[in-house]
Amino acid sequence: MKVTREVKTAILVLGAILIFIWGYSYLKGRDLFNSYKTYYVVYEDVEGLSPSAPVTLNGLVIGKVNSIQFRDTIKGSLTIELQVKTDFPISTTSSATLYEPGLGLSGKQVAITPDLKNSKPAEDGAYLTPVLKPGMLAVVGDKLSPLQNKVESTVSNADSLLTHLNNVLDVQTQRNLRIAIAEMSNTMAEFNKAAHALNKTISGNQGHINATMANLDKTSANFAKISDSINQANLGQAVKKLENSLAKVDDVMNDVQAGKGTLGKLLKDDKMYDNLAGASEELKELLADLKKNPKRYVHFSVFGGKQKPYKEEDKEKAADTEVKTE
Repeated sequence: MKVTREVKTAILVLGAILIFIWGYSYLKGRDLFNSYKTYYVVYEDVEGLSPSAPVTLNGLVIGKVNSIQFRDTIKGSLTIELQVKTDFPISTTSSATLYEPGLGLSGKQVAITPDLKNSKPAEDGAYLTPVLKPGMLAVVGDKLSPLQNKVESTVSNADSLLTHLNNVLDVQTQRNLRIAIAEMSNTMAEFNKAAHALNKTISGNQGHINATMANLDKTSANFAKISDSINQANLGQAVKKLENSLAKVDDVMNDVQAGKGTLGKLLKDDKMYDNLAGASEELKELLADLKKNPKRYVHFSVFGGKQKPYKEEDKEKAADTEVKTE
């Protein structure tokens, strides 16, 4: 069968048209030979999302943004067309999150978060739930806003403080501060000289200082030995014995204070005191009489004669002799 020139021309024209349509669709991001599914998401603000932006699922790129169009010219909402190719089941309650993957260098992207609790798959052309996730710069900006307010407040307070300080520091006060700083500098210079002199003194007496430190070491060692000796001397037992002795002395003093015993009766019994006082007086009189009349109490003879009894006449003679002698 012979094909005419007109049939060949028609075939070439149809082929060219198909190739043109395929190429145009490919350049627009559509592949006519692949089975894609189309989903839609409505956002109030796409925050710079551009067509051909990747669509991810758990970090895996499964499609791209096909187009962005205004849905409502009054409110300004936009409809995002997502072209997705994946075998993973996407349910009707899945969400499409608009997020910023990095520091804004790669633009916005859309991440599909499947609802695993819902097993009903989303049909081609279904609308997903929109979710807007703030970017890192927005989060940092929100965190820095309170800090910015605090910094501005601090700067304002510092400016006010400096203004008041300038008002306080008049010309006379500034002159006094300069004088005080100059005197402080002179004082520090004197301290420096004193420190140098002290260093020289220490250097000159280093040997004496070393000897003193050695003596201190020996003294501390001796104290340590004394401490060990005291520790070994069972000082605790001695203290206990001393406490017992003091307790007994305290008991004796309490008995004396209560009038018990001989010493207590001497201190507390007036009758015994009077008897002792009377006995002392009689003893005093006896000694005086013994001194005046020794013959009454002592009789001795050189030749062994018999003792003569004491007579009252002798007492009278002794008294007369005493009177004459006076």
